[in-house]
Amino acid sequence: MPPAPSTPASQIAHRHGESTIVGVLLCNLGTPDAPTAPAVRRYLAEFLSDARVVEIPRVAWLPLLYGVILPLRSSKSAAKYATIWTPEGSPLKVWTERQAKRLQGWLGEQGHRVAVEYAMRYGSPSIPAQLAALRARGATRILVLPAYPQYSGTTTASVIDAVSGWTARERNVPELRFVNRYHDDRGYVGALAARIERHWREHGRPGHLVMSFHGVPERTLQLGDPYHCECRKTGRLLAEWLNLADGEWTLSFQSRFGRAKWLEPSTEATLHKLAGQRLERVDVVCPGFTSDCLETLEEIAQEGRAAFLAAGGKDFHYIPCLNDEPEWIAALGGIALRHLAGWDTQSVPDPKALAASRERALALGAPA
Repeated sequence: MPPAPSTPASQIAHRHGESTIVGVLLCNLGTPDAPTAPAVRRYLAEFLSDARVVEIPRVAWLPLLYGVILPLRSSKSAAKYATIWTPEGSPLKVWTERQAKRLQGWLGEQGHRVAVEYAMRYGSPSIPAQLAALRARGATRILVLPAYPQYSGTTTASVIDAVSGWTARERNVPELRFVNRYHDDRGYVGALAARIERHWREHGRPGHLVMSFHGVPERTLQLGDPYHCECRKTGRLLAEWLNLADGEWTLSFQSRFGRAKWLEPSTEATLHKLAGQRLERVDVVCPGFTSDCLETLEEIAQEGRAAFLAAGGKDFHYIPCLNDEPEWIAALGGIALRHLAGWDTQSVPDPKALAASRERALALGAPA
């Protein structure tokens, strides 16, 4: 049973006739606050404690997590984060914040009065905190827009869990909508193609393109998770857009963890195989990541490059994520507008009309 709604200080008392707006919450996975072992430990503890992420009985998993994994992984992961950290902070957080600002700007240019915030599923700013921030700005209708093009229980559903946890503690719950997927959205695929083609215009075309998606255990596919199929469809549509023949591209999965069988083929094994074919050059793009992060900048651009060259490869190019590319912001705006349909985002309330409405409501409630 969910907790009874309370009235924390963050909740705003309802006042008749006040101006309301529509909100959009752009949600990404998360990042540590700093490239240090303590900060990474806090982040990993929250991330790996999520039952959506690690589907192992808590009684077996949590002692292993806190007794073995966190003590061993925190320092190693912190060292990796240090190699990609920027003066502005974590790349994932920097890019997600820029996307939110540019999305609000793009929507405003189209004549839509929408408040856009960004949030992290793990770390800060948290989803509950940013939902409360939108409510404080007057949002009574909120669209939750995950930064994950392909739906997975480990990502998209976890965002929904976090939103649901917040609503369980709220008395005046806003109207909510969720974007579950956009893996086959024409704007998204077109933005990916534009990003790749721009790289090829500047650096020439490769002998082979690898599309590397984040991996998940194979068991999730067997249990009905559509993630694997949606990655495949994105890859196929992108290859068609780029006019790539079957032998000119490969789809693979990265970021394995633990001993369970994960989706195949793995990105590392794919790079080794391609290096053995003595290709002059391989390019790698990560379509499932809309913002550059540890998994793209360190795991692919650094570790992937080293693995390919060590196996005999000649030339390795990493193609950056969509980040704040204009085509991507326009695509993101189009996705948002489709899901905002029916909500009034264009009219600006008349302050005098609102004040008059409030006075009438107060008069009706006054004692005779």
